[in-house]
Amino acid sequence: MVVGDFPIETDTIVIGAGPGGYVAAIRAAQLGQKVTIVERNTVGGVCLNVGCIPSKALIAAGHRYETAKHSADFGIMAENVTVDFSKVQQWKASVVKKLTGGVEGLLKGNKVEIAYGEAYFVDGNSLRVIGESSSQTYNFKNAIIATGSRPIELPAFKYSKRVLNSTGALALDEIPEKVVVIGGGVIGLELGGAYANFGTQVTVIEGADDILLGFEKQMTALVKRNMKNKGVEFYTKASAKGVEETENGVVVTFEVNGEEKKVEADYLFVMVGRRPNTDEMGLEQIGVKMSDRGIIDIDKQCRTNISNIYAIGDIVPGPQLAHKASYEAKIAAEAIAGHASEIDYLGIPAVVFSEPELASVGYTEKQAKEDGIDIVAAKFPFAANGRALSLDSTDGFMKLITRKEDGIVIGAQIAGASASDMISELSLAIEAGMTAEDIAMTIHAHPTLGEITMETAEVAVGHPIHILK
Repeated sequence: MVVGDFPIETDTIVIGAGPGGYVAAIRAAQLGQKVTIVERNTVGGVCLNVGCIPSKALIAAGHRYETAKHSADFGIMAENVTVDFSKVQQWKASVVKKLTGGVEGLLKGNKVEIAYGEAYFVDGNSLRVIGESSSQTYNFKNAIIATGSRPIELPAFKYSKRVLNSTGALALDEIPEKVVVIGGGVIGLELGGAYANFGTQVTVIEGADDILLGFEKQMTALVKRNMKNKGVEFYTKASAKGVEETENGVVVTFEVNGEEKKVEADYLFVMVGRRPNTDEMGLEQIGVKMSDRGIIDIDKQCRTNISNIYAIGDIVPGPQLAHKASYEAKIAAEAIAGHASEIDYLGIPAVVFSEPELASVGYTEKQAKEDGIDIVAAKFPFAANGRALSLDSTDGFMKLITRKEDGIVIGAQIAGASASDMISELSLAIEAGMTAEDIAMTIHAHPTLGEITMETAEVAVGHPIHILK
């Protein structure tokens, strides 16, 4: 301890102010704890500042541009549609600023102390927060680690002016003519799709058999078809070998089907996953159990092997999703307060903001069959829904997975417009143990996309109205 560094006492200290950390801090404060939250950059974390929110803002702007150019079928003609990308970036930044400012206000309103700097554990009950010009020791009763993750950097593709991760891809001051994306996962497809909407020629290189692993092929096929219609090229089972960078662009070398290929572009986006931020925090020193990849082991209450230290979000097992982190945050804060709360991922949805949007929760048809569950897989097309027709968004379907013996909903998949919004009803159905009949008998407003959920449930129980049985 440095001279003059008198320890500050706090009940619960939270490291990281992203969607996991700030939610944990607020819930802990609501439960009567004195809370300090430590953030090394900006409140809101990766998600609000350089991830979920700005990427969706960019995607929304791309949709507006696409709609403006292609509304002739509605009788709306627009000539010489242009993009002022600097204004797009300004608008994106304004969305981020509103949200991060709101989060900071919520923390202060809940009397959470915000400390800026790097956190380093001294022992199981104290840590140092090291800022640019000073450091401060905090003594705590409990700690919640919510430090999130960062993009994986490949040795052959070091980040630079022209080789970018997701943060760099979101911060461009121009619409590139050509882009190569290494990685056909969620981030790569969302950002690749956003720039394709702005007219960028996009090439996607993916090492696996297909894009968007984890989603059913009948869903991802719709995304691939839509992107191909916009000129996107896909190379699967491909291996990226290297990149040559010039002042004005890149040349990417990759191999597919035993043949070496080269493609020129303005930028290379490297989007091959994220690694947990669990290094250089002193966790090894205090004995927190982690995997070789830096993933922290936790129990059902998000508790590590050290009883007063908890971990949530991207640094623990499971999908790296902001809503998962927020969910775990509440569990950890409530566990510290002595509640019996435990994590249960049964109804956790996964979403891709592609075109069309994809969303999935619970079992897929394949997973259920692999687990030996006797199921009914009911499917209903967006093309048979009046609202989808009026929106000219008929591409897609909903699939409902129910247990044959009792009709209980155990899974659902949606590919189509507003799938990200529609999936929540099905997450609730799974959490509540509802049956397909419960959904079918629930009156849904007309005309809405939400009716597709009711119609799919009617298929599941054997009496569909708007498609032939």
